[in-house]
Amino acid sequence: MSLERFALAVRREERDIDLAQACLLIAQDPYPTLDVGRYMDEIERMALRLRADMPETLDLEERIVALNEFLYGELGYRGNTRDYYDPRNSYLNEVIDRKTGIPITLSILYMELGRRIGLPLEGVSFPGHFLVRLKLRGGVLVLDPFSGGAPQSEDDLRKRVKRVIPDGVADDLPAAELPLDQFLEAATNRQILSRVLRNLKGIYREIDKPERMLDVLNRMLLVTPDASAELRERGLVYHRLECYRAALKDLSDYAEREPDAPDLDEVRGKLFELSALCARLN
Repeated sequence: MSLERFALAVRREERDIDLAQACLLIAQDPYPTLDVGRYMDEIERMALRLRADMPETLDLEERIVALNEFLYGELGYRGNTRDYYDPRNSYLNEVIDRKTGIPITLSILYMELGRRIGLPLEGVSFPGHFLVRLKLRGGVLVLDPFSGGAPQSEDDLRKRVKRVIPDGVADDLPAAELPLDQFLEAATNRQILSRVLRNLKGIYREIDKPERMLDVLNRMLLVTPDASAELRERGLVYHRLECYRAALKDLSDYAEREPDAPDLDEVRGKLFELSALCARLN
């Protein structure tokens, strides 16, 4: 049922996808009894408290200050630097309950509150560290919700980009010349959900939780049905979990979609093995 609700939530037009709701639906995999409505109401209550103390005359920059003081000062939210790869940091219900998270989940909460107080914040899928941006008359203000909503200078952003540019490129390119515009484009809700799920997939792969990986991959393929790499990976996870028919279907579909894939010989070997295993089940 949770997967069906998520499918309905992400099949909408981009502008109609409720980001907070979709994130909470993702959390119903490890927390099957999670009450999505209760957490949505909690976000509304937080926004109401914030609005109650805000004069309507505040400009956008002053609203950012008020949001930061409320979320990080009054409520005590913070980036989880001590246990960054704890999967709980990627589930919005846990972020709200524990008041800590990673850049993308804190950014989602930051944007959700911001939009409710008149701040048209947008997510920025920056390399290695999710950020948010706010368009102003004089340009674009980039903020880091993981670090208390701190504004990011051009120099800060260039240093961030330089840290993640592949070896052999950054060495010959001065930081002052690194292109920023391409990294500061607004992320769509689908892109944000995909990044949340990629983070979880990486965590569960690292700690070897194939059942959790399967949950995540099921949702990834609802957000991006054409993602061939995820289809292949789900097939391999199914194989590992001894769901041979499901594995055979996914890997067959992958081979059909990607006839020139560099790993096609390996996949064909898996298909031969799976066909034999499925025959034994009949």
